Amino acid sequence: QVQLVESGGGLVQAGGSLRLSCAASGRTLGTYAMGWFRQAPGKEREFVAAIRWGSGRTYYADSVKGRFTISRDNALNTVYLQMNSLKPEDTAVYYCASDTTIVVPPTNPREYDYWGQGTQVTVSS
Repeated sequence: QVQLVESGGGLVQAGGSLRLSCAASGRTLGTYAMGWFRQAPGKEREFVAAIRWGSGRTYYADSVKGRFTISRDNALNTVYLQMNSLKPEDTAVYYCASDTTIVVPPTNPREYDYWGQGTQVTVSS
């Protein structure tokens, strides 16, 4: 089992920045990738960004490219999502997830095995 705990959400004005963190604990040795997903009210959960734990290769949704950056600290078993130039449409609950299956690209939420509890990000206009 892997436990994931997100932090760093909050309320920010459009154009502002937030950094989300996700600390992983438990059986993290088999982690292939870590990802961030988000879900707005009435919408399906969507892919935001992912990082392959070993190589560090990153993947981004088109809607966040150039604004969001995913990174990891292997020693701390923590993944980050730096969000800049935030827009009201970025408002959602953001979830961290862990994937033990080698699927390229790691963008399908159904491939992820473990999920955090989510953190709310609200961007006001």
